[in-house]
Amino acid sequence: MMKPRHLLDRLFILSLWIAALIVITILAAIILYLFSKGSSFISLDFILDRPQGSPLGSAGGVMPAIMGTIWLVLLALLAAGFPALFTAIYLNEYGSQRKSSRIMNILLQSMASVPSIITGLFIYALCVVRLGWGISLLAGSMALALMIFPVLVVSIREALRSVDSQTRLAAAALGVSKTYSLRRIILPQAIPGILAAFLLAMGYAAGATAPIMVTAAAIVAPAPQSLFQPVMALPYHLYILFNEHVSMQQAYATALVLLILLLSINALALYLRSWQERKQAG
Repeated sequence: MMKPRHLLDRLFILSLWIAALIVITILAAIILYLFSKGSSFISLDFILDRPQGSPLGSAGGVMPAIMGTIWLVLLALLAAGFPALFTAIYLNEYGSQRKSSRIMNILLQSMASVPSIITGLFIYALCVVRLGWGISLLAGSMALALMIFPVLVVSIREALRSVDSQTRLAAAALGVSKTYSLRRIILPQAIPGILAAFLLAMGYAAGATAPIMVTAAAIVAPAPQSLFQPVMALPYHLYILFNEHVSMQQAYATALVLLILLLSINALALYLRSWQERKQAG
C-alpha cells in the first residue's frame, strides 16, 4: 500500500503536469486560431505596404507599424540596457550582502508591480507635457525603457548567477581581483544569458500597448524620421483595428504578424538560455 506522503507527492506532480498541459493547450489554441483567421490575408504587399482605405486601415499593410515598433523597442533597450546591466552586476557581484542591495531589490519589485498604463501616464506628465517632447518616438521609448528595466535586471542577474560559483572561488583563490574576473571570466560566460535577457525584454516591450498609447502612438504616421515625431506601432494599430471595427481581416493578419514576431524573439531567447545552461553543464 502506498504511503500517504508518496501519494501526496504523486498528486502534486500530477497537478503540475495538468496545469502545464492546460497552459500549453490554451497557447496552442490561440496560435492555431490566429493562423486560421489571419494567414490567408498575409502577403508581401501586406508586410511592405502602408495602411490605406476608408476607414484608414481597412486596406493596405503594416510596414510603418512594424518600423515604429522596431524603433521603439531598440531605443527602449538602448535607454534601459546599460543601467540594467550595471545594476544587475552590482547586485549580484558586489552588493549582495549590503543594505543598499536590499533597498534596490525592494525598489525593483515595486517597479515591476506598477501597471504599465501608470508608467505611460508618468512619462506623459514628465516628458510629453513637462519637458515638451510631445507625443513622440522618444517619449514612447522612455516609457518602454522604464517598463522593461526591472525585467532586464532580474533576467541579467539570473544569467550571472548561472555562472558556476566554482569559477568565482577559483579566481579568488588565485588572487585575481573581482573586477578582472568579472570582465574576463564571468561576463564572457554569461553573455548568452544576457543576450537572452535582452531578447525577452524586446518581446515584452514589443507587445506593450498601454505605455505607448499616451506617449508615442498615432493612428497613422510615416516611418519615423525624427525622435520627436509620433509613430505607428503594431499593438496600438491592432487595438484600433479591433476597437473601431475597421477591418477584422486586417486585425487578424496584424495580430498574426505581431504573434510571429514575439514568438520568434522568445524562441531565440530560450535557445540562447538553454545553450548557456548546456555550456555550463558541459
